[in-house]
Amino acid sequence: MKLTKFRVPFKKGISLSDYPTDYSGKFKSKEQTAKLLEKNIKRMAELQDKLYAHDKYALLLIFQAMDAGGKDGAIKNVMSGLNPQGTQVYSFKQPSAEELDHDYLWRINKSLPERGRIGIFNRSHYEELLVVRLHNLLEKEKLPDEIIKDNIWERRFRQFRDYERYLHENAIRTVKFYLHVSKDEQKRRFLKRLDDPAKNWKFSSSDLKEREHWDKYQKLFAETLSATSTKYGPWYVIPADKKWFARLLISEIIVKHLAALKPEYPKMNDAQIKNLEIYREKLLSEDVKVDTK
Repeated sequence: MKLTKFRVPFKKGISLSDYPTDYSGKFKSKEQTAKLLEKNIKRMAELQDKLYAHDKYALLLIFQAMDAGGKDGAIKNVMSGLNPQGTQVYSFKQPSAEELDHDYLWRINKSLPERGRIGIFNRSHYEELLVVRLHNLLEKEKLPDEIIKDNIWERRFRQFRDYERYLHENAIRTVKFYLHVSKDEQKRRFLKRLDDPAKNWKFSSSDLKEREHWDKYQKLFAETLSATSTKYGPWYVIPADKKWFARLLISEIIVKHLAALKPEYPKMNDAQIKNLEIYREKLLSEDVKVDTK
């Protein structure tokens, strides 16, 4: 699959209307993608195991979307084969009082994946450029007037780019996914949540209030993606109307970026290998029968 067509070019002034939400390429059904997804999940697990043992890099995966965009399901399904010991997942809600007394990246820094691990952000610091911007919530961050008035959003675009470059130069690779769902598909998913008692809890009146700002959000997302998609922090627009294709595409991208790190199991030197033989002989000499097959 050609992945570059889904990658957002830096500062090209994109429009999300140019990215179809129902695209699925040559695939016409979930059944056609099932085996490929299974293969990618297995490959991800193998690469994660090497990443953990290699202990040199970390991978940060960021998921953003409109409500009902499919973030939870994508994370649950695509990451199903990963070892929990090497995975860290964070879902970011409204900042707490303590967090608002710090800079807006403070809580992000606390949640970064350790070396050798995969970190997953379900929403992220990008809410600063979306919800905070749309609803003019800067006053809650207790910033001085001169900072707020001085072209703050252009500066924050730069800060985001600088931050992700800093992470890259410290061996934390960042890959960002925008799950692009249509307004009609969001409506269908909302109705499904209302009709299914098992999914009622996922619906909130705030979902409808945010839906009223659909066009503004599309504009903000487009501007944000374009201004912050770089070689060290790429954004991918994922067609999300068909969940089965979105999950396959996300898995393809993750495998690509994991493989690019070239993680390997640590190599043993001659002395270490010799010691392994000594340990083996010592264990075998014990008066305990062990099936070594």
